Amino acid sequence: MDTELLEPVSTETRDGVASQRTPNWVVNANVLWDHRRTLVRVTAIALVVSLVIAFIIPKRYTSTGRIMPPDNSGSSLAMFAALTGRSGGEFSGLSNLAGSLLGGRNSSALFVDLLRSGTVSGALIDRYHLQQAWHKRYRVDAAKYLARHSTIVDDKRSGVITVEVQDTNPQRARDLAQGYLDELNMLLNRTSISAAHQERVFIERRLQGVEADLEQAQVALSDYSSTHTTIDLPNQTRAMVDAAARLQAEQIAAQSEVDSLRLIYGDTNVRLRAAEARAAELQRQLVKMSGTSAPLPKDGDKNSDEASADADSGDLYPPLRQLPRLAVPYANLYRRVRVEETIYELLTQQYEVARIQEAKDVPVVSIIDAPGIPEKKSFPPRLLVALILTVLASGVSAAWLLFLHRWQLVSSSDPRKMLARRIGGSIGDTLQQLRNRTRGAR
Repeated sequence: MDTELLEPVSTETRDGVASQRTPNWVVNANVLWDHRRTLVRVTAIALVVSLVIAFIIPKRYTSTGRIMPPDNSGSSLAMFAALTGRSGGEFSGLSNLAGSLLGGRNSSALFVDLLRSGTVSGALIDRYHLQQAWHKRYRVDAAKYLARHSTIVDDKRSGVITVEVQDTNPQRARDLAQGYLDELNMLLNRTSISAAHQERVFIERRLQGVEADLEQAQVALSDYSSTHTTIDLPNQTRAMVDAAARLQAEQIAAQSEVDSLRLIYGDTNVRLRAAEARAAELQRQLVKMSGTSAPLPKDGDKNSDEASADADSGDLYPPLRQLPRLAVPYANLYRRVRVEETIYELLTQQYEVARIQEAKDVPVVSIIDAPGIPEKKSFPPRLLVALILTVLASGVSAAWLLFLHRWQLVSSSDPRKMLARRIGGSIGDTLQQLRNRTRGAR
């Protein structure tokens, strides 16, 4: 604004004598008072138009949801502290540093970025058909519109995240706010690859392999035991040694009886023959129980058929002299079965623990306030909009009246006024030419 406009203006009395110079605001007030009817009309028209505009603006409803993101820093801190704590007191500073870095980390910013990601917004656009609902031709325009009408903020102190969605439809506003929370949970479930998950997958695969190995070991032990009648080799060995000792003692006693009868009755006595038959049978049973020390036939050997025939002969126990040879393969097979059983039991326990830990490690968003259907509009404030537009129109009208008053006080020979007239005349001529061309074209 020129300095001349701020200077007080001198007025003349009816006698032609200049009155004392009045302040500038008094002059402006006089001008506005002179045009008060115009200002009142403009204000009234502006108020009506502002009310119409305020009621034309569509209503908007806001649905709000508040969530508390999970904090998984505790497990990481405990693991890191366990690793560093085992090194002694010299690494206590490193352990404290781990606590300050891991324990003080706030995951709210991460979840805010996930909520603002294109994956979540794209899922909401497809889920609720927002392109058709908002009449957007392109998907990117619908995503921008959704971002403009969605507010996602986190409280730095408490970590609580607030999600607000504004829409002309209260039901859709609630659905979109709830959709943010649902899509966040699904996104976390898809992207959560924790150490417990990897451990569970590894143990599951290892458990399948160990189960197959255990089954093979059990089949091999059962085949070996069935072929060589080794049900419980340690107990069988003890029982067979005891039985062989008793049988040998009976055989020795029978042979002594034979010798004494031969001396007393001679070789033709009936009692001698019975005693000799009993002693021979005991000797045969003892030889059968003792067996031979020949090597056992291997699979695919010529004597494998003979071994099978011997196995099917009806003997309930292996030969005594073959027990040491049978003990080594039996012990190996039995040890293999026991090892596989132990590994299977340990892996089964670890698998259940890993499944529980995996369920704990999957972050689940806790909903503090679930989004609801808003009952009252949040925008626009019609009375405030009407007042602002009315005041603005009145202010512009007052400024225009003051400008016209100042412009009339400027001398006709003033270069600024002459330049303004030239520019106005040129613009008027240009507009007249455009009107003529338009009429000629019609």
